[in-house]
Amino acid sequence: MQIKINGDKRQVRDRISISELLEELNIERQGIAVEQNKVVIPKSEHNEKIISEGDVIEIIQMVGGG
Repeated sequence: MQIKINGDKRQVRDRISISELLEELNIERQGIAVEQNKVVIPKSEHNEKIISEGDVIEIIQMVGGG
């Protein structure tokens, strides 16, 4: 199925959760926020939240500093 991640189209397998997607992309969960179709998904829901065809996913990396 095709989704968009941070503006780029990408093929992913069906029935993939946000947690599984992050794992496949080798993204550490520490210091990130995930938005699915303009809704921020709490980390506590990453395992249950399933991505659907055409979803728009934004993965935001928190950066510290001044």
